[in-house]
This record gives sequence, structure tokens and C-alpha cells, in this order.
Amino acid sequence: MDRQFKIAIVGATGLVGETMITVLEERGFPIEKLFALASDRSLGRNLTFRDKSLGVRQLKDFDFSQADIALFSAGAETSREFAPRAVAAGCWVIDNTSEFRLRDDVPLVVPEVNPEALDALRSPGIIANPNCSTIQLVVALKPLHDAAGIERIDVATYQSASGAGRAAVEELARQSIQVLSGKGLVDLEGDYRQTAFNCIPHIDEFQANGYTREEMKLVWETQKILGDPNIRVNATAVRVPVFYGHSEAVHISTRRALSAAHARKLLENAPGVTVMDEPRVGGYPTAATEAANRDTVYVGRIREDLAPERGLNLWVVADNVRKGAATNSVQIAEALARRPI
Repeated sequence: MDRQFKIAIVGATGLVGETMITVLEERGFPIEKLFALASDRSLGRNLTFRDKSLGVRQLKDFDFSQADIALFSAGAETSREFAPRAVAAGCWVIDNTSEFRLRDDVPLVVPEVNPEALDALRSPGIIANPNCSTIQLVVALKPLHDAAGIERIDVATYQSASGAGRAAVEELARQSIQVLSGKGLVDLEGDYRQTAFNCIPHIDEFQANGYTREEMKLVWETQKILGDPNIRVNATAVRVPVFYGHSEAVHISTRRALSAAHARKLLENAPGVTVMDEPRVGGYPTAATEAANRDTVYVGRIREDLAPERGLNLWVVADNVRKGAATNSVQIAEALARRPI
């Protein structure tokens, strides 16, 4: 890519925003100028990009006509207000919140899975980045769906503290220190429950059907990304005491028979996937040892279901802050940058 781009990061001081800056640098994205945007609370802060200090600017005063592409990760309300302003100023928006994901006129994109969703875009608009747990799921399931057709997905997610942001990571560390010191958790702060040494089957708000919004995102987003509203998705989302990296126990039922050996070969050749699948201690990926700080989706424990026909089980892990958010956004930006001017 010979062209250089002016990039704005909205929510630059957050966990995902800072990681976006890191990933842009790591991947050598062709940047002419980088704008770090945040709320008034972050004024005076400095970030680092290419070994130089990068001052944080006020989002509310920024003129988006100065940018070619804006990566948003500052919450749905911020995206609702400022993303349309950016588009009106001629700036592409890649939004990492839930605000636009289910709109019919907004593509929901994972570059390894449905890059063709970008083909119809002719002028600056909004592109939605899926939920972190959805991204790793569809990256792993896309080659299997293409080969055998997926009828049903049952998935239990084991989601790290970083999925709830920097404050949740710090809270898990604080609680862990308290528990290990024998003090107990007598001063849980705000809405926090005990996350240290605990599993909480509750992420996001409960819906009328008894599922949480996090679980329903897996339903809605998977169907949209894979382009098949007939896929049945059943999800349980659990917060676990891990700092970085989401894990998923996935069971699929396919329309046509698919052996574990064939699935393994398909996944070994799939973009963005690394297979670790040996029946021995350590022959499978985990969030802490493989996924954290990497951009790969790891798949292991590939095996045929013992009960029904045409069933497979998988274990899928990925770094939720990187591939599940920042890196996927940057990959979308790379796809835009490759388009003809």
C-alpha cells in the first residue's frame, strides 16, 4: 500500500483503544497522521506511537474531515453520537461497539470470514466490528460451515475480565490479592461481585427470554456474519477469573457428515486459525498460555460427539482485546486501504 492514511482512534485511552494503536504499529499500517481522541477526562495524557509521544485530543471538538478512517471503541452512546458525524465529514468508521451491528445497512465484518460484506460499500460509511466472543467463534466455524453446513451451535463461553475493560482487570487483580492474603472480600466496590477464584454465569443485561444480551449477541451476530438465519445458536456466557483471553466450548451439529479428521484438516488450512489438538497434557490451547497477546484463533479438543449423528466438539480460544476487538478492527481498515482510490 503506497497510500498513507490519516487515522483517528476514538476511545484511545481505553484498553482496546491503546491496543489499536499498538496493533497499527505492529502491522505497519501506512499512517500519515494518527489522532488519539478521548473524553475530557483524558486531556493532558500522552500515549506512544512509533517511539514518539502522542497527545490526546478532545473528541467533542475534533473535525473528522481531517481523518480518512476512524476506529471507534468508546461505548455505544459515543458511537451513536459521533459515528454519523464522522461519516458526514467523509470519514470511514469502524465501530467496535454494539450500536450498529444488527442494522441491515451496516456490514458486520470478520475479514477471514466475510470480507465480501465490504464489496458493496462505495462511499464512506459505518462498518461494525462484532462482539469479541462472536469473532473467535465464526473464525473457527467458517470452514466447517462451508464444508458441511451447520444446523446448530451450542456454546459455553468462558470470558476474561478484560472483556469488561481495564477497570475489571484491575478489580480482578485487587480481589485476587485480597483472597490470597487471607483478608476475604469485605469491600467489593460498586456493582462488582467476587470475580477472583469464581465463575459468574452473567455477562451484560438479562433479556425477557432469560438469556443475557451477551448470549443473544452470539445468536444474532453469528447468523448475520455467516449469512444463514437458519443456524440455531444456544449460548451460555460466563465471566471467569482470567485476565486476557476468552475460551469457548463449542458443539456443532452439521447438515452433512463431517469427521473430526476432516474438520482438523479444514481448520489447519483456515486463515487466522492455529490447530493444537493432541490427546496429551498440554496438547490443547489455553487463554493464558497461547491466546493472550496474540492475534490467532486457536482450536483444539476436536472430536466427534458421542451421542447424535453429525456432531463435533471444539475448544476455541483467542485474545479478546486483540483479535476480538483491536486487531479485527485494524484488519478491516487494511481491507479498506487496499481498495482502489
